[in-house]
Amino acid sequence: MILSVLIVNYNVCYFLEYCLRSVMKAVEHLEADGGSWKAEVFVIDNNSTDNSLAYLRPRFPAVYFSETEDNIGFARANNRLLEMASGEYVLILNPDTIVPEDCFLNNILFLRSQSQAGASGIRMIDGTGEFLPESKRGFPGVWNAVTKFTGLAGIFPRSRLFSGYYQGHLDNLKNHEVAILSGAYLLADRQLVQKIGGFDEQFFMYAEDIDLSFRISKAGFKNYYFAESTIIHFKGESTRKDHKYVRQFYLAMIQFVHKHFKGTRGFLFTRLLEMAIRLKAAFSKPGRLRHIDSKTDIVKTFLEGDSETCAGLRRQLLKAPVGANREFVADKKAADEIIYCVGKGLKYKDVINLMQTDISYSKKIFHIGAGAIIGSDSKNEQGSVRVL
Repeated sequence: MILSVLIVNYNVCYFLEYCLRSVMKAVEHLEADGGSWKAEVFVIDNNSTDNSLAYLRPRFPAVYFSETEDNIGFARANNRLLEMASGEYVLILNPDTIVPEDCFLNNILFLRSQSQAGASGIRMIDGTGEFLPESKRGFPGVWNAVTKFTGLAGIFPRSRLFSGYYQGHLDNLKNHEVAILSGAYLLADRQLVQKIGGFDEQFFMYAEDIDLSFRISKAGFKNYYFAESTIIHFKGESTRKDHKYVRQFYLAMIQFVHKHFKGTRGFLFTRLLEMAIRLKAAFSKPGRLRHIDSKTDIVKTFLEGDSETCAGLRRQLLKAPVGANREFVADKKAADEIIYCVGKGLKYKDVINLMQTDISYSKKIFHIGAGAIIGSDSKNEQGSVRVL
């Protein structure tokens, strides 16, 4: 077994459906042409209330599903999955992601080509097609924390001096050795992860990826940013971006500081983070669920994909109560939104490439046979789900 894909789900049923559809396509590509490389996919549900497992189990019989009685957090849930995994590599993957068909094969081949490779992240875009800077991160030392919290990293996004937290001086289209990987997509040597103790369960939801990346480096291995494949990460679909989120995130960072820094350095770093919590919480605004259709305005929609899949979706949407508020257009330039219809003529890799060129449009994704259309118009807000 070459790969074990590990996914922790919490109340993102339809986003996870698309994630699994893309994952199974990537597994097929990995095993294509009678290859000896095999993969397994595990999902653990963290006590969701949206009936995720009842909906998904019959649709994905090849996936190993399990569930918890309570929400035990990201780290503990992943450690449970690690105990089940048998792959040479494990992929920690968020449920609000979509991967291209050749992603797993390309990333594994890259890791195997690097000496002392411990783990790899990947190039990520959000639901609008914009590059996500957290795809590659530097170590969150005091100076990098200062530049991030004061906004200097945003003012000078490509400066080696001021953008160390997001490594903005490194070309996002090239592979690099980096310090910190994102837990949204983290491909690692399974035996190494188990040897260093897996995820630290004191981190309930945030900073566990920073801690794991740091311990991989301390063990003498290297972390890499892999730019030759790109995934979609819709960002925070199971998390409201409000003051509670901000506080939880920075409290987790303080936990990380207390664990790895001692003395004056740790004290100063902690005070800095506490100031950041108060400032960020004061200015944060809660995320809101976006609706795919307006109740008042006419939405001009362009369907991208093969004619059969697009025609089927068009019929479904016209039957909907809000169908009268939608106008289908044949010219993409006249559209307000694009719905990418994955089917015979359009793959997930194609969608990912198109999203990065169709920047000015609102973008949604539909897969033939799926229960919903999904999308996200902002990485700071929860996404849209249009149940079909």
